[in-house]
Amino acid sequence: MIKKSLITLMYEAASIQRWNDHIRPWTGFTELDKQAHKMFYAYVLARCEGEGVDMVRLIEGGIFEFFHRIVMTDIKPPIYHKLVEEKGYQIDRWVLSQLEDGMREIGGGFFERMERYYSDKDYSALEKKILKAAHYHASNWEFKIIYPMNGETFGIEQVKNEMAQGLAACDTFAGFRYFAGSEYLQQFLSLIGKLRYQQRWAKAERMPQTFVMGHMLVVAILSYFVTLELKDPCPKRLQNNFFTGLFHDLPEVLTRDIVSPVKNSVKGLDSLISEIEDEQMRKIIYPLLPPEWHRDIEYYTENEFDSKVINDGDLEITTTDIINEKYNEDKYNPMDGQLVRCCDHLSAYIEAYMSLSYGIRSEQMVLGYEHLREKYKDKVVGGLDIGRLFGYFELK
Repeated sequence: MIKKSLITLMYEAASIQRWNDHIRPWTGFTELDKQAHKMFYAYVLARCEGEGVDMVRLIEGGIFEFFHRIVMTDIKPPIYHKLVEEKGYQIDRWVLSQLEDGMREIGGGFFERMERYYSDKDYSALEKKILKAAHYHASNWEFKIIYPMNGETFGIEQVKNEMAQGLAACDTFAGFRYFAGSEYLQQFLSLIGKLRYQQRWAKAERMPQTFVMGHMLVVAILSYFVTLELKDPCPKRLQNNFFTGLFHDLPEVLTRDIVSPVKNSVKGLDSLISEIEDEQMRKIIYPLLPPEWHRDIEYYTENEFDSKVINDGDLEITTTDIINEKYNEDKYNPMDGQLVRCCDHLSAYIEAYMSLSYGIRSEQMVLGYEHLREKYKDKVVGGLDIGRLFGYFELK
């Protein structure tokens, strides 16, 4: 099972400010939010590429690169790339040594695959190209925002040229060119970028502050790690659980975050909000995406906290325990919404825990923390001890 140290390391990315030697927005420009946006770009670029992309390797490559970047902290990109170019092997070995203790506890040989990812240039070759392009696109999205603010900043034109050159160098697979020619897909990812500005726990002062975009990545990674603890999870299950975690709050880009106390305050309000979200998704989001993608996005964003399968062509709501027994095969397209929900709540619980640990308290924060602590005490889902993960973050 994932260790506490690895979970808390993810949240360090929420404190790493990007472009911190430039004038920039104060919201959503953390490493956590950038890495989340990068994975949305990676998903779209992979779908543009079509056949030949191993989505599990893409997901794992994104997670490997995320943790690698956290360990390397906030080194300016030109310096970082120079270091990697000249001392890449030594740097990778050092990063792996820093992560080994936490990552070897993750099931399914995860750390061994990370070692191979950084030692074998032919391993996940296409997925690495997609992730590199996703990285540059997410960085360029940021740069286009800060560029007008930094007209007098030394070297800004050089940064602009380097960004353009970096993007041009990513034109190594067909999906890159397909995406470049699709104004709608670019609008979709720009719209998603608004989630980088939407603050979590909007009525409560917290440290560190987190935003919806970064939260979605944390839930996705936690969901993936938890799924690896199941017995021989099929590739589709791994893929679905990660992308459900990543996309689960996508409708909030249209409605903003409506906190649980509001949803539960009036009988039937929760269902009405879901109907409005569905209507807005079909009116605004789906027209930006190819029709053949719609079914997957629906799978990730509708009834996203129900465990489900596709059985004989029909959607079937089930449980993670039953998926373990009967449906752990790609042909059933299994997704463990119950586990994703646990990870969603774990993320909220950790956010409250961290702020309370810093001595920043509010009634909303304390009540949220205590409610989730009691809800998940001794909780077991699909044979997994979820309560243990919540137990890591008990206030003394």
